[in-house]
Amino acid sequence: MPEEILLKEGDFAPDFTMDADNGKTFTLSEQKGKNVVMYFYPRDNTPGCTQESKDFANKFEDFEDANTIIIGISKDSVESHDKFKAKFDFPFTLGSDQNSTVCEAYDCWVEKNMYGKKSMGILRSTFLIDKHGIIKKIWRKVKVDGHVEEVLEKAESL
Repeated sequence: MPEEILLKEGDFAPDFTMDADNGKTFTLSEQKGKNVVMYFYPRDNTPGCTQESKDFANKFEDFEDANTIIIGISKDSVESHDKFKAKFDFPFTLGSDQNSTVCEAYDCWVEKNMYGKKSMGILRSTFLIDKHGIIKKIWRKVKVDGHVEEVLEKAESL
């Protein structure tokens, strides 16, 4: 029987503080007054994750105009994020969830089955949280093509 997804649209987003690129930390509750796009991705410098991050970077100013900040989250180290961010000049924060606590809180740490081999990994997911900390939209099993435009459209409607 599949596990029940605990978080749903309309819920308050679980607060967290995590290490982020450039030696900073990111605390969700400190972002009140702004909308937040949190996208969970499996790994730095892989094709789909790089494309998704580039797509968010290309629309960064449009998200800013919509009073929306962006944070990308994976289990990669801060050092990996620093290199990934510098390589592609990403203008937003990358959070490091090496112990999976945030991934688990957002139901993004799941069992994956690739070619019959089971392992735990990040389910590519995006959360749009409004300026009051309420989850307005959840995208799970994200397909990268066209995703950022859909997220932006929803952010602009808040």
